[in-house]
Amino acid sequence: MKNDYQGCSVRCPQRTGLREPAGRSAETADATALNRVSVRTMILAVSGFLISVATASAHEAGPADFNELRYWWAFDPGIVIPILLSGILYAIGVVRLRRVNKQVMGGLEVACFFAGWLVLIIALVSPLHPWGSVLFSAHMTQHELLMLVAAPLLVLGRPMIPFLWAFPKTTARRLSTWTKATAWQRFWRAISAPFVAWLIHAIVLWGWHVPFLFQATLESEWVHAAQHASFFGFALLFWWSILHGRERAAGSGAAVLYLFTTALHSSLLGALLTFAGTVWYPIYHGTTLSWGLSPLEDQQLGGLIMWVPAGVVYIVGALALFAGWLRESGARATNFEARSGSALGTAHATASR
Repeated sequence: MKNDYQGCSVRCPQRTGLREPAGRSAETADATALNRVSVRTMILAVSGFLISVATASAHEAGPADFNELRYWWAFDPGIVIPILLSGILYAIGVVRLRRVNKQVMGGLEVACFFAGWLVLIIALVSPLHPWGSVLFSAHMTQHELLMLVAAPLLVLGRPMIPFLWAFPKTTARRLSTWTKATAWQRFWRAISAPFVAWLIHAIVLWGWHVPFLFQATLESEWVHAAQHASFFGFALLFWWSILHGRERAAGSGAAVLYLFTTALHSSLLGALLTFAGTVWYPIYHGTTLSWGLSPLEDQQLGGLIMWVPAGVVYIVGALALFAGWLRESGARATNFEARSGSALGTAHATASR
């Protein structure tokens, strides 16, 4: 079957199982580089998307009780259209990839992407979004969904290659060209290193919870845009760096350390919010009472959400990666022993002659 994307030089990584069709091998020498290009392009696009999301939703008074809450769906074009387009592009890309090889983009990867896609809808389109303007605990729930559920699921869905395959081949070529600049390559290698991504993620998390900055997100659409873009964008960077990054932290065991330490420092922030004797964010005064909570109780509930459920997600992820690391280490040890035994047997056979 003739491939309409021969000039695009796009293929999935080896672990996806995609094999090059005849006639394309000479044109895919830079496929790995373009894979990295697609990751960068996705992160930039998601950041722009979140800015449009936040600016499209004005901070109105918010729902006053559960009866009102069900009507506060945010069907703003700046939110709905980008989410729909991302789902459509992914679906088109997967279909085109599977025309080349039916084994590429397994069902688990596709399920992960669309699960993360649905979580984005819950966080940004459902009444949870305006609910966060009147309850700190709801705001915390929204942020945890973006950083701890949507981001890793989208990364596990490997959307970068399907996104590129959804575009015309000339567009993919252009994306490849402008992102191959030396300055950009150096910048990307620097920020995508697992430790750097971990550090940025921690700074962003703690920084936005400084009281005057957090309160500013409820007073300014642009500040709120920056908060959502940084939370989600750097969460994507963090999860990608430890799961699929250049140094493959997930295969070295370092990812376990990064996730455990993230669980520790985020749980510490949650504990500080929970046990604080004063309200950190006075902007919520006057909006929590109709929900049966005092501002301090609302803050304590938000701290618990960050402390317990979020900590559990990081720890479960770390344990899963630890189990995978042990399996890989065991497999490497078995292979080494087999090679050593074979070499020893050959040496004995040679000596006996």
